[in-house]
Amino acid sequence: MPENGIPHNVPKILAPAGNKEAFLAAIAAGADAIYCGMKSFSARMEADNFSMGELGALTRLAHQKGVEVNVTMNTLLKEHELEQALSQIEKLTRIVGPDAIIFSDPAIPALAEAAGFKGELHLSTLANVSFTQGFQEAVEATGASRIVLPREFTVEEIKSAAEAAPEGVDLEVFIHGALCYGVSGRCYWSSYMGGRSGLRGRCVQPCRRLYKQGHKNERFFSCQDLSLDTLVKVLLDIPQVTTWKIEGRKKGPHYVYYTTLAYRMLRDNGKDPKVKKNAQALLELALGRTGTHYNFLPQRPYNPVDIKGQTGSGLMLGRLQGSFKAATFSPREALLPGDLLRIGYEDEQGHLVRRVKGSVPKKGTFNIAPQKERMPAKGTPVFLIDRREKGLKNAIDALAKEADAFKVEAVSASTAKLPKVMRYKVRKGDQATTLYLFREDRNGPRNTEKGTWISEKSVPKTRKAVGSARWWWLSPVIWPDEEEAYAVLVRRLVNFGVKNFILNAPWQIALFPEAKRKGLHLWAGPFCNIANALTADLLKKRGFTGVMASPELSQEDFRDLAQASPLPTGVVVAGYFPLTIARTLTPDLNPHEPFASPRGEEAWVAKHGENHWIYPNWRVDITEKSSELRKWGYSLFVHMHEPIPKGVKLKKRPGDWNWDIRLL
Repeated sequence: MPENGIPHNVPKILAPAGNKEAFLAAIAAGADAIYCGMKSFSARMEADNFSMGELGALTRLAHQKGVEVNVTMNTLLKEHELEQALSQIEKLTRIVGPDAIIFSDPAIPALAEAAGFKGELHLSTLANVSFTQGFQEAVEATGASRIVLPREFTVEEIKSAAEAAPEGVDLEVFIHGALCYGVSGRCYWSSYMGGRSGLRGRCVQPCRRLYKQGHKNERFFSCQDLSLDTLVKVLLDIPQVTTWKIEGRKKGPHYVYYTTLAYRMLRDNGKDPKVKKNAQALLELALGRTGTHYNFLPQRPYNPVDIKGQTGSGLMLGRLQGSFKAATFSPREALLPGDLLRIGYEDEQGHLVRRVKGSVPKKGTFNIAPQKERMPAKGTPVFLIDRREKGLKNAIDALAKEADAFKVEAVSASTAKLPKVMRYKVRKGDQATTLYLFREDRNGPRNTEKGTWISEKSVPKTRKAVGSARWWWLSPVIWPDEEEAYAVLVRRLVNFGVKNFILNAPWQIALFPEAKRKGLHLWAGPFCNIANALTADLLKKRGFTGVMASPELSQEDFRDLAQASPLPTGVVVAGYFPLTIARTLTPDLNPHEPFASPRGEEAWVAKHGENHWIYPNWRVDITEKSSELRKWGYSLFVHMHEPIPKGVKLKKRPGDWNWDIRLL
């Protein structure tokens, strides 16, 4: 039988919900599924999120209406959080009963099994399954029944992913919502600038800020929203794409309702010109940023960064006029009672938020009464960031009464136990290795080993030119049109007798022929974002021989991982670690020159393959902590080197990253 009245070959529309009203708005709009997070372990921790009892009642209502509920637990898990995560999954199982858990940390499947969770596991885009040869490995390793594809994929890459998807595994594709500048799971910008990690759901969005290069002072990294709008019909011809995902767990019910309704119209009646026009009108009023198709059409890609456009969240309605005592603006659309306005950009100090008390006609005058705050300058943009239309409010209120009728009983304390992991014991004779990593073929100091990033330029074509002791590093992001070249280079190195490799996504082990893995030293690199022993244990079972810690950890987290890991552990102790890695760069920014934040923090851009790496002009440096790290059990110490552009001046400043900060 069809689900929700929709044939099986028609994709489900997956709507976001960051609070109760948004959840109910998704149901009112006819969403087929809703994804939401709890107050812990969610990649949108700045959303209100849900308590267990509240989500339990809402899920019962959703299931009664034929709507699925997927819960996100897609953050990096630290060693001391495993028991809490296990308890949360057990309570979800017994109280909420979600249809699926969306995860990124490979520890989650083992925790879900221990908790008795029987629903599906969906591998988040944060897990960075970015090349098709890795699909089978990702599914076998984690048991995922769905893979959420990167936002950067073109439609041709989505089709390739569909062909590579293992039998019984479906794909989820983003169709609308905010775009992160960096590749999901490969952005450390927020963490590097103060301990609020995007991998932990607490990104402060440094990419949205103004940066200065030369005489330009622009938002060089602030992306427009993704909006496939009428192009979404192309996905109907790809049966493995079973889910259309709308981003926006920090958005209000108005946005959720309008976007969900618009894409339902485009899915069900997208060939009708009138329906298409009405759906596009709804999307324009959904309070998002200006939309872009981004890379979806490979023959007509759009750079998502437009420095001349507006990338503040919400719908821009006009600019501030008048003086401090008589500030006004003339809205481009009519204002309704209850509308919420933001005056200025959310990342700028001094922006104001005002609630509209009465109706204001289109092109009318809205008076902004001064309060204690300093009024932003004349010309400051004004955005509509939330709206509560009477019809939508009535629908939400009616559904809320239905949800409140469900009784959710408390459960007893957790009885599930963490899976046991055998700790790796340092053996007599084990020695610490110091490794110097270069882009080009260079030697490090004496009594050290060297590493090189794998590329067409760096990998020799003859056995004689290869040092068998060298460590070869794979890129943190490999795109579909790069994967065959990487596979060829890996096979060449293995055939030349190379033994030591650093893989920067767990799924990259698929590039190594299984018959030739015996005797290889395959380490999970720092971009695998490893912070707990359960993840290390899974990688051990998949054939890895060592793991490197996520470099954004605190000293307690470094200690806990090494002391619990079933594999030898490594760490980046010095060098240039990227703030972020992106697939795109605005032509308005010169990659060979430094740019600076409002606080004077400088960085530069380097292109390697298809990726743009952004580096700060100061180094990570915890070399003084080496004795402590060695005492805890670390045996591989990496120094990362990068070619420095001529125009970049390096600064001496502390490079401890989050060593002394409890990572949020």
